[in-house]
Amino acid sequence: MRINENDLGAIVKAARIKNSMTQDALGEAIGVGLRHVMGIENEGSKPSYEVLYKLVRELHIPSDDIFYPEKLEKDDQLAELIRILYCCNEHSLKIIHATAQAALEVQEK
Repeated sequence: MRINENDLGAIVKAARIKNSMTQDALGEAIGVGLRHVMGIENEGSKPSYEVLYKLVRELHIPSDDIFYPEKLEKDDQLAELIRILYCCNEHSLKIIHATAQAALEVQEK
């Protein structure tokens, strides 16, 4: 299992802030010290499985955000594509649909 510690720290920090928690409060909630939380968020420290589990549960972090970070980028791309599609007229949608179908056929080969 390979977790990019820089991504993990950013994910934990963003989730902690979203949950309106201080680093100290998070540490207390998961049973570690402030310094440990700071290390994970800012210094690339790798938490043990037990601490990672508690972080995910306490902060309601979707596990895909940690184990499949590339999915986040892909989800952002899909969300942008969907926004664009909503702006298209019927003719443009037909062109885009045909293009996507052709891309899939080439991809399968």
